[in-house]
Amino acid sequence: MKDAFGLPQSLLVLGGTSEIALATARRLIARRTRTVHLAGRPSPALERSAAQLRALGADVHTVPFDALDPESHEAVLGKVFAEGDVDMVLLAFGVLGDQARDEREPLNAVRVAQTNYTGAVSAGLVSAGALQAQGHGSLVVLSSVAGERARRANFIYGSSKAGLDTFAQGLGDALHGTGVHVMVVRPGFVRSKMTADLPEAPLSTTPEAVATAIEVGLRRRSETVWVPGSLRMVMAALRHVPRGLFRRLPI
Repeated sequence: MKDAFGLPQSLLVLGGTSEIALATARRLIARRTRTVHLAGRPSPALERSAAQLRALGADVHTVPFDALDPESHEAVLGKVFAEGDVDMVLLAFGVLGDQARDEREPLNAVRVAQTNYTGAVSAGLVSAGALQAQGHGSLVVLSSVAGERARRANFIYGSSKAGLDTFAQGLGDALHGTGVHVMVVRPGFVRSKMTADLPEAPLSTTPEAVATAIEVGLRRRSETVWVPGSLRMVMAALRHVPRGLFRRLPI
């Protein structure tokens, strides 16, 4: 069960090699979390991630999970919940894609959409149902400010995150009053291995900063978390910039 501050004893990470997810797991282990399930495609990277968390004192299990195989989600995730209550599910998987290549090769664009949106809808609904059945828990969904308004530079990725964000907001409304808390996290540009080849954007952040914001959001039972927090006002302004002018902005 979660403590009085909303922090979990048990954590299920969907996307077990995500740098943000691992930073969050490390932070929660340092606070109270004792059991971690890392779900992802079997790989040396997943095993290394598990070993790193075990070294911090947690009981860590790896779970074979593929976002692109939604037909397996109910069975795979059901086994985790059958082992005991899960206080928090962190939906952290996703792919950035390559905008220029994906425009030329639509099947690659479809893969981005299927991973970031379709796979997340499936895993999110399965997790939400399991949390509701046990009567408590938090579902934390990693969205992105890229979903707030379409940009020429990343509209394929951004559209998938826009769909995910809307889905998660609606799911939170559907679960209101059930004991299940849904929190949407909207980071800006995160300096990580996934973005290492991209020019750094203004108001960039780090996996550790996102992890800190997630912890604070859990304590406050927030429904939406922006990282950094100043992005809330920036995006509120950008949403109202006329489209012709928005096209010319260096963003």
